[in-house]
Amino acid sequence: MTTLDERVLERVRSGALPDGDRVAEVVAADIARYGLDGARARASLLSRDLLGLGPLGAVIEMAGVTDVLVNGDGSVWFDAGDGVTRCTTTLAGPDEVRRLAVRLAGLAGRRLDDGQPWVDGDLPNGVRLHAVLPPVAGGGAHVSLRIPRREGWRLDALHRLGMLDARAVRVLRAVVARRCTFVVSGGAGTGKTSLLSALLAEADPGERIVIVEDVRELRVGHPHVVSLQGRAPNVEGAGAVTLVDLVRQALRMRPDRLVVGEVRGAEVRELLAALNTGHRGGCGTVHANSAEQVPARFAALGALAGLSGEAVDRQLDGAVDLVLHLDRHGDLRTLACVGLVEGARVVPALVRGSGGATVAGPGLEALARVLGPEEAPW
Repeated sequence: MTTLDERVLERVRSGALPDGDRVAEVVAADIARYGLDGARARASLLSRDLLGLGPLGAVIEMAGVTDVLVNGDGSVWFDAGDGVTRCTTTLAGPDEVRRLAVRLAGLAGRRLDDGQPWVDGDLPNGVRLHAVLPPVAGGGAHVSLRIPRREGWRLDALHRLGMLDARAVRVLRAVVARRCTFVVSGGAGTGKTSLLSALLAEADPGERIVIVEDVRELRVGHPHVVSLQGRAPNVEGAGAVTLVDLVRQALRMRPDRLVVGEVRGAEVRELLAALNTGHRGGCGTVHANSAEQVPARFAALGALAGLSGEAVDRQLDGAVDLVLHLDRHGDLRTLACVGLVEGARVVPALVRGSGGATVAGPGLEALARVLGPEEAPW
């Protein structure tokens, strides 16, 4: 007799999508064989292996996990805020990792094969997927999963975690209240998205926030948020929706605050133009090694959009008030600098001292003028 697993797989091979209804249909046909409880258990296993994350499901459900990484040899690693740690869960080897990668790509509505050996996408449960196949990746397929927070961060929570001290919290609340335009900078894994989410949650509830992202990551605790997400081209190379497209569309949606989740390409031209035409309170994130290097980073991105360095400097000076730079030391993410944009440079106003407290920088008085005397938290 054909086993339940083989029958489901045969339906899939014949072209039927492995959705929950089809799994339930096949299981229902075998209640007499397995019994009601056995059929339910079988359905749960099949749903996990055909529709869900397979053996990774339990890892992702662990408290605090933000990233799950599967290497080509089947080893599984996770990050729960203390750095990457090896997990006791493993996959059988390269073949199983490849099958998992291809199946997850299908769930994300993406193609992953020898002709398209990498994929970015969102799984139905909101998990962000990246996978890459050999020969691009050595040693087998590699899968990276980013798990979104169910709720957005708040500044008080980041204060408790040590990212911000009490003075920095007061400053950042004043930044939002005064509708300053700002960028959050830092390296990978420094908490840029977390801080941006927390800042947006401080916005007036009557404001309309329009967020543009390549892959949706921002979770904002605010009552009026519109999220726009980019799209990769289809198999024929058509249908792509870029961040440039989305920024242009967002400007037609009456945003009180325009947010670009990560500025990393030609969309910098549209963002700078928008922030120079009255869209106060706009913001985004950018990769940079220090606050002082942010103007150079914008100049490099502007070159991708055909802008000269001088044009970027002039627009940046008028468009962005502040740079909020984050660093990471081991498992501790910290606000290292609040800097003012002045021409083609960033002047530190508040910096993280050696003892962890925020101390004054050379731009402190200028920051007080930007925030206004009634808002100055010193």
